[in-house]
Amino acid sequence: MEALVQLGMVSDLPSDTRTEELRQAAEKDYFVHRNGVRFAGVHLIVDLWGASRLDDPDHIDAVLREGALTAGATILHGHFHHFSPNGGVSGVLVLAESHISIHTWPERDYAAIDVFMCGDCDPYKTIAALKKGFQPERVQLAEHKRGLVG
Repeated sequence: MEALVQLGMVSDLPSDTRTEELRQAAEKDYFVHRNGVRFAGVHLIVDLWGASRLDDPDHIDAVLREGALTAGATILHGHFHHFSPNGGVSGVLVLAESHISIHTWPERDYAAIDVFMCGDCDPYKTIAALKKGFQPERVQLAEHKRGLVG
């Protein structure tokens, strides 16, 4: 664990300003109940083709944050890595309700995005922000219900 902390892979404890909010969130049952089915959350697999601005970590961060907030999620932490020489970006927003991750291939105008949210969040609301921010020519979307109870 100490080695991970040195590498910056483990986040610090929540700040005092977030402690009460996180305590309340921990007491809530984040499983979803829809149409007689109970499950942990909805995981969207989103492929963007013919997309733009996939080599700009700050832009990618802003687009994903807009999507998360529009979906009703609570952002806890974000981290984005810019690769060279192709300029691709890999990153994640850690949410109280799970995560949004992205991996981009700007040389192919392609982005692979995962949006996993539980509770009252609506991951489908992130799609509008992704379309606005990356202007894809084509979007492929798949849904998977995680933690299906019945």
